[in-house]
Amino acid sequence: AGGARPETRLSRRRLAVLAVFSCYSLVNAFQWIQYSILSNVFASFYGVSFPQIDWLSIVYMVAYVPLILPATWLLDTRGLRLTALLGAGLNGLGAWLKCASLAPDRYPLTLAAQIVCAVAQVFILGLPSRIASVWFGPTEVSTACAVAVLGNQLGTAIGFLLPPVLVPNTPDDVDLMAHDISIMFYGTAIVSTLLFFLTGVVFEEKPKYPPSHSQAVLQTMPPEDYSYKQSIINLFRNIPFVLLLISYGIMTGAFYSVSTLLNQMIVTHYKGEEVNAGRIGLTLVVAGMVGSIICGLWLDYTKTYKQTTLIVYILSFIGMLVFTFTLDLGYLIVVFVTGGVLGFFMTGYLPLGFEFAVEITYPESEGTSSGLLNASAQIFGIVFTLVQGKLTTDYSPLAGNLFLCAWIFVGIILTALIKSDLRRHNVNTGIMNLDVKAVSGDS
Repeated sequence: AGGARPETRLSRRRLAVLAVFSCYSLVNAFQWIQYSILSNVFASFYGVSFPQIDWLSIVYMVAYVPLILPATWLLDTRGLRLTALLGAGLNGLGAWLKCASLAPDRYPLTLAAQIVCAVAQVFILGLPSRIASVWFGPTEVSTACAVAVLGNQLGTAIGFLLPPVLVPNTPDDVDLMAHDISIMFYGTAIVSTLLFFLTGVVFEEKPKYPPSHSQAVLQTMPPEDYSYKQSIINLFRNIPFVLLLISYGIMTGAFYSVSTLLNQMIVTHYKGEEVNAGRIGLTLVVAGMVGSIICGLWLDYTKTYKQTTLIVYILSFIGMLVFTFTLDLGYLIVVFVTGGVLGFFMTGYLPLGFEFAVEITYPESEGTSSGLLNASAQIFGIVFTLVQGKLTTDYSPLAGNLFLCAWIFVGIILTALIKSDLRRHNVNTGIMNLDVKAVSGDS
């Protein structure tokens, strides 16, 4: 075809955009897990049951499901900057509301504050693949997506580590407990407010020049050619994507469930070990962050999306089995090691799923595919957390973990059935001529 290819160039601002996004995503994830890892402390402080404390985590998943379609519509029609500001702003608002809930009779207010943070999450979780695609070049995109997801994982890690240190269990001194909780709540509110202002300064809709040929192709499409409803229909007609949607939901939902119930699992077998429960959670997530970066670099280097995804899924299943059967041996060091192995593969899978989805659904919007993946994860996360929590309370952590193992095995089968078609990669390398309307002079 005739015509010159559009100029592509990398923007220096891309690193600042990625850093600020990762930081406010970190704070949002911290706010998700800060109650669960101290479930016995907060149950004592607010005078409520463990299931009520579990709901402070589950609400993140519940809010996501009905709001993800409006949020992805907003991202696709109003753009990256507005969506980013909404996520960062609501994150800060929820954090300040928590500061007002520092009294034993204010559980409803702390739940309302957590709902605001949960709504903020809807405008955060779908952005990694969009930021990576819009701002980063073809050899950086998987690594950038992994780093963006990493911020959320690091927030979960800090959420496991810091709260048990900042808020020791002092059931005989409620005033001291309230003081300790206030340090955590006010610190979070100040940091999240600063990040909201940084988001306003750093975020732009897109760089001056597209960073890759596939982005240049998308930018030449007239806006009227894009239909959000049609995009959703196209995605659900894409059988490989539907299989990935279910398998991603199973894996990520299992991770959410394990994270939410970790304190209860550990304290069941190791009395008084709240701080070590947090450290085991930290180990799980930090190992996963290493897994995410390695998987992102590996994908940028090899483009072996299906093979890598399947191998990581199988290893996650093995890790979950080992964690399940060694949890009650009486040796905390064993739980640290098995938790780390489980986290390396289970959390390392998260950016793989995002990037695999973008590859097999191009030129559909990254925000839409990511949003649907996250919605699936939240639905499975709600069901898994409720069922695993019930099995753990009524029987034992073993019963709850075996329930997850069975579902992860189903996920392996579904992943194996996915037929891989690397559409975005093929555009960037010029191998495949996509049937995209309004592409002038590109082949």
